[in-house]
Amino acid sequence: MIPRLKEKYNSQVKDALLKRFEYKSVMQVPKIEKVIINKGIGAAVADKKLVDVGVEELTLIAGQKAVATIAKKSVSNFKLREGMPIGAKVTLRGDRMYEFMDRLFSIALPRVRDFKGVSDKGFDGRGNYTLGVKEQIIFPEISIEKVSKISGMDITFVTTAPTDEEAYELLKALGMPFAKAKA
Repeated sequence: MIPRLKEKYNSQVKDALLKRFEYKSVMQVPKIEKVIINKGIGAAVADKKLVDVGVEELTLIAGQKAVATIAKKSVSNFKLREGMPIGAKVTLRGDRMYEFMDRLFSIALPRVRDFKGVSDKGFDGRGNYTLGVKEQIIFPEISIEKVSKISGMDITFVTTAPTDEEAYELLKALGMPFAKAKA
């Protein structure tokens, strides 16, 4: 079965972007390469079990096994040593990526309290977009009763778009609920 968002990209979004930016070839049309969900767990310095909980939550949200991330440098002020587990991340590609994006756009983001759309300021200048989520409980896969501590995460959309404008149009066409005011 083809994910709904992938079908939408192939049938509608590709053609719309081809016309909008006047590409010479279909291969120039930007697409999403991968989605990375990253969760920094600062309290893991004191309690190692928090990393396991974070990995478990990300695995539930993404539908794919998450991995623990380790500190690259020691920081004495944070009592952090090089090699200590300090977060969790998962990289989604292909059908799982489209399934996750569909759930994020249509189910999870509308569950955010006082939601008026996501900011368009998360672009990095190279066509990638990062979205910060403050609470993991917006995802229906997470049971509120089992959550010991509310924590956020970063979701990065890596695209093949050369500019932020093209990436914005791609994400908007796929259904990313951007806030109305676009400067």
